Amino acid sequence: MTNSVTVNGKIYAWPSAPIVVICVDGCEPAYLTEAMRGGHMKWLSQMLPHGTDTIGDCVVPSFTNPNNLSIVTGAPPSVHGICGNYLYDRESGQEVMMNDPKFLRAETILAAFSVLGAKVAVVTAKDKLRKLLGKGMIGICFSAEKANETTVAEHGIDNALAYVGRPLPSVYSADLSEFVFAAGVKLLKERRPEIMYLSTTDYVQHKAAPGSPDANSFYRMMDGYLAQLDAEGATIVLTADHGMNDKHKADGTPNVIYLQDVLDGWIGAGKARVILPITDPYVVHHGALGSFATVYLPDDSNKGDLIKRIAGLPGIELALDRATGCKKFELPEDRLGDVIVVSERNTAIGSAAAKHDLSGLTVPLRSHGGMTEQKVPVILNRKITTLPAGYRLRNFSAFDLALNYAVAQAPLSKAV
Repeated sequence: MTNSVTVNGKIYAWPSAPIVVICVDGCEPAYLTEAMRGGHMKWLSQMLPHGTDTIGDCVVPSFTNPNNLSIVTGAPPSVHGICGNYLYDRESGQEVMMNDPKFLRAETILAAFSVLGAKVAVVTAKDKLRKLLGKGMIGICFSAEKANETTVAEHGIDNALAYVGRPLPSVYSADLSEFVFAAGVKLLKERRPEIMYLSTTDYVQHKAAPGSPDANSFYRMMDGYLAQLDAEGATIVLTADHGMNDKHKADGTPNVIYLQDVLDGWIGAGKARVILPITDPYVVHHGALGSFATVYLPDDSNKGDLIKRIAGLPGIELALDRATGCKKFELPEDRLGDVIVVSERNTAIGSAAAKHDLSGLTVPLRSHGGMTEQKVPVILNRKITTLPAGYRLRNFSAFDLALNYAVAQAPLSKAV
């Protein structure tokens, strides 16, 4: 058996104990702080003095797909190619979902280890991520959303719903994430994967602020499953794909810059095209409103002047030309528009107001996508050795930390 695996230019040691990397969707660090302060995460509170508690950076745009794929490839979108949930395909002239594995340009850590004989398992909340995460992987890979449809041939396991023993959860519920945790615990106890990746949904975080009853209930649930994973001797890395912030006015209405409408007024209807990479099949809880957009401008426009005008809009944090923005955020230039736009903490970017159905927003808008949602927790139930000088802690450092820097020790749940 090999002692290490090289993926996207990084060397990863072969695991000596089960590794569980968990991406808690939308986990603004304050959720954990408030839940522990209120006594809702007893295992985590007891574990932290024995483990590693720090903050890292996620990928911008701070959306689900780019960050999950960065975590499992150990690389930024400039390497793996997934720069949003949604993009404009210049060649076809169509706006398409970036869920198809054909868009992934790099090997995953999961696939590399599995091909060399490691037992690997992946459980994700929504099926939109499953095929991307499982590309090239040998092992178990299924979503909570469609756990009732799994087969050995496609997912590595028959009828995961019956295996986990929980009802099929609604895609718009906290139960979807709990199913992921319950499946992870059962798989670790019974199948003993050497590497496991669990990815939840941010349904709760879009609706409930840190310290609120619904948020605390969610993190109390999560804490119980973390304790069970720890008791099985797993090295756990807990991180997030992005943070979460209020994007509404004092009266509770969404605070939105409808950028397509603005540009239509400046240069004529339909001449520019605003793409919102947050767009996916599940927009009820955010109305496709986030803090990152990319804009395609007509060739005959004064791009420099328009970028300056966009940057000057109240609520916009920055507007950059494609080359500058892609260099700053490590994004693939061929999949972004002429302009990259990021809004401030409490402001969201829309396309045209008429295109957004906000009827599903039953509570004031909370969303993500910008630089103000870039700080995420990076927590291990192990101490880590001294990191090299200049080491930038990212959410996609997760496997590097677990496999190369975590110090082996007995389950902390038995030591605290």
